[in-house]
Amino acid sequence: MVRYGMVIDLKRCLGCDTCTMACKAANATTRGILWNRVLKYETGKYPHVRLNYLPVLCMHCKEPECEKVCPTGATSKREDGIVVVDNEKCVGCRYCMLACVYASRTFYEEVRTFYPGHMTRFEQTGYDRHRLGTVEKCDFCLERVQAGQEPSCVVSCTGHARYFGNLDDPNSEVSRLIKERKGFVLNPEMNTDPSVYYLPSESGGRD
Repeated sequence: MVRYGMVIDLKRCLGCDTCTMACKAANATTRGILWNRVLKYETGKYPHVRLNYLPVLCMHCKEPECEKVCPTGATSKREDGIVVVDNEKCVGCRYCMLACVYASRTFYEEVRTFYPGHMTRFEQTGYDRHRLGTVEKCDFCLERVQAGQEPSCVVSCTGHARYFGNLDDPNSEVSRLIKERKGFVLNPEMNTDPSVYYLPSESGGRD
């Protein structure tokens, strides 16, 4: 069995947003839509404060609430665990956005170019993949995965903070890291069983 998942090492994340830009380049999302974000927040008390980074994306839950509320079947979970959206079936009701525990979905409401009044050749080509009036999100770069490659955010990460692999294989790198580094998920109380794990920043990462 294969259940694809991602592990993010918070100790290695630099907050550089390279993953965010790599995602935009790979998926040609319009201006203002980010499938991959890095949240920044401070901890501590002045003068002993620290800037922290938390990369967030679709968690590809094993029990996705978004799939349960979709009235048309546009959202579905593949056998390999990747949750996808069929924009031909999506009617833009946005029930999935309300149900998503991680606020990882975006409604494609309008085309917003990066240069006012002008669409670049990249935008002209890339925007054809999208459909106005539908909901979008990360799909683990499905086309790359199907071609035997890793998601763009993983290969582009300058801090080597991201790992991608089979969660159902106890010998895979992602499974080993989760076990050895006490990997955790966000909002575990919601019982959605996410496929994105985080390694705590206070423990050592891979050299």
